Amino acid sequence: MASYNLNDVLKKKKISSPKEAQERLDDVSRVKVLSPTRQVIKRFLRNRLAVFGFVSVIVLFVFCFLGPLFYPYGQKQTFYKYDIINTRLGVATESTSFTGYVVDSTIDVDTKANSYMTTNIKTMQSNSLSSYISIADDANAYEIDRLGEEVYTLSQRSAEKVASFGSSSVQYATYDGVSRSFSYPNGFSSDAGFEDLAKTKLKGNSGKFTFNDTEYSYKKTVGKSYSITKNVEGFVYENGALSSDFEKKAENTKPNQIFSFEEKAYFISNDGATSNVYSLGTKKVAKIFTTFVIDLFDSSKSVTDEFRNNALLAVYTSDTFSANGKEYHFVRDMDSEVVRIFDSENNEEGEFSTFIIRRNNGEDTIPYIAKQEIAEGILKMLDENKSEASFDTTLPQQTEDGRFATDESGNTILTPTELRVKKTDRSYELWANQITYVIDRYASPSLTHILGTDGDGFDVFSRIMHGGRVSLMVGFVVVLIELILGIVMGGLAGYYGGWVDNIIMRLVDIFYCLPSMPIMIILGGIMDAMRMDVYKRLFIMMAALGIMGWAGVARLVRGQILSFREQEFMIATEATGIRVKDRIFKHLIPNVMPQLIVLATMGIGGTILTESTLSFLGLGVKHPLATWGTMINSVSSASAMAHYPYIWIPVGLLISFTVISFNFVGDGLRDAYDPKGKR
Repeated sequence: MASYNLNDVLKKKKISSPKEAQERLDDVSRVKVLSPTRQVIKRFLRNRLAVFGFVSVIVLFVFCFLGPLFYPYGQKQTFYKYDIINTRLGVATESTSFTGYVVDSTIDVDTKANSYMTTNIKTMQSNSLSSYISIADDANAYEIDRLGEEVYTLSQRSAEKVASFGSSSVQYATYDGVSRSFSYPNGFSSDAGFEDLAKTKLKGNSGKFTFNDTEYSYKKTVGKSYSITKNVEGFVYENGALSSDFEKKAENTKPNQIFSFEEKAYFISNDGATSNVYSLGTKKVAKIFTTFVIDLFDSSKSVTDEFRNNALLAVYTSDTFSANGKEYHFVRDMDSEVVRIFDSENNEEGEFSTFIIRRNNGEDTIPYIAKQEIAEGILKMLDENKSEASFDTTLPQQTEDGRFATDESGNTILTPTELRVKKTDRSYELWANQITYVIDRYASPSLTHILGTDGDGFDVFSRIMHGGRVSLMVGFVVVLIELILGIVMGGLAGYYGGWVDNIIMRLVDIFYCLPSMPIMIILGGIMDAMRMDVYKRLFIMMAALGIMGWAGVARLVRGQILSFREQEFMIATEATGIRVKDRIFKHLIPNVMPQLIVLATMGIGGTILTESTLSFLGLGVKHPLATWGTMINSVSSASAMAHYPYIWIPVGLLISFTVISFNFVGDGLRDAYDPKGKR
């Protein structure tokens, strides 16, 4: 048996004496005592799944909250691409209705004359009339003049009645009952015996009597005065008779038409069996009515009133006109209805056309040259009696931001395009296989878009990160609301007991019985009806979920406090006079925190899953704000799910991974706090 020398052993341990050895053995620093918190951490770190879950949660937070700071795309950034698609470019409509433009704003045009223009123009066209009196009274007449098939003018002329002919009722005499005397306007004179008979017949307010086989009518006017009229055949003049030649011209002129006599203009107005003749004053053009559309070569310019009016007035009467201080002239295509306008330097300024050519959205952005080619193609198609045709034209090239591409001089870059025209009623649909800048929908994963794009052209990877922010925020905020309400209500119920406990526990029972899903459906419908902002909707949803979920926390806190309330440390707090609030929140609640931490950790995963479900059903957060639930909802159709799995599979896996990670952390914390209960 080996023997040991104590001094040799002490030397090896670098201890000089037995006394020092005893002091070293009694040193408390040699005993490593772990605090409860460090013991929990040590036990937690031994759980590999818990550590994996914790690391995963940290990575998720970094990915969702820091990732968007370094990723170049936003969650609502729409991406576009060039694509050759067969698209409906626009529509060409043949202009057949007349549009009125004011020439002289000082002329107050009669409402009837203005509203009856289309009807009167049709009357003129059917009767091949060059002029027509639309409406007239004793002061004014409104004349329509045909400048050409597509242009008519509406003019105002002073009118004065000069005569009437035919079978007409005219004033023959007036009788003054006070002076018992007669007067005769319009050149009439008394027949023998007429006045004696009339004095006996003029009774009451009105009546009739006959004299020399002629019937007279009378009507009381003012006081004892009467107006006497009779039917007259032939001409009756207002201010002196005119010649028989005048009467012949008047009789041979149709109603609403004009005739000339001795360098004066007259027109006939028909009033039943009576025709009235009016003399006309100077013509003043008030409005122009046309089916022409003016397209300018430079789309950045607008058509001024002076340019349009002067051009319309001259288009059928002259080859030139002036406007805005410049001179212009017309060039007409012999085989078409197109009239082109050139300036004094022979630069093409624009054109008159009977076709309104616009894009589907109504914008006048089709280039002038393309409009010319389209109009000519339609006219050629009509000449060949076809309902469909195709021809080559040029259309603008687009840039990446959707604008029209321009060269160094600022001119729009045009690309050759095959255009197809299809006739429908009086319009023509325009279709083209056009290089178009369109939304880059459902783009496959690439270096540009790691997970591709969705149906709105949004980058999926960017929306996953931003959506994770919202989903994680919802999880933490809802759980925080549940903890605050649950701790307060459960703490009060557990400490005070009695009627306080009864009231709070009955309230807990009520919240346990609330059907959360139907309530969220109703709440979602209300928010939809109110068209609520997406952020307000998010806050309301978090509050609703938190309020409906606090009951479980309150029951747990109450149960734990009931078990701690009668223990020695609580009796000590009461004996030392510590306030009730401090007893609950500084001594009781901290002892419940381990269980609450475990409950909160596992509840976050469940809340994220609930939010995703609600958003998927359209009851939670709305598009375009990204959450993991709304991203899956965007491909809710079977076709999208089948053909674009890269949009929804990563999101679905991420939701599952997040929930599992939080559950791993919760299980690990539960086992770390209560190692005896570990399975």
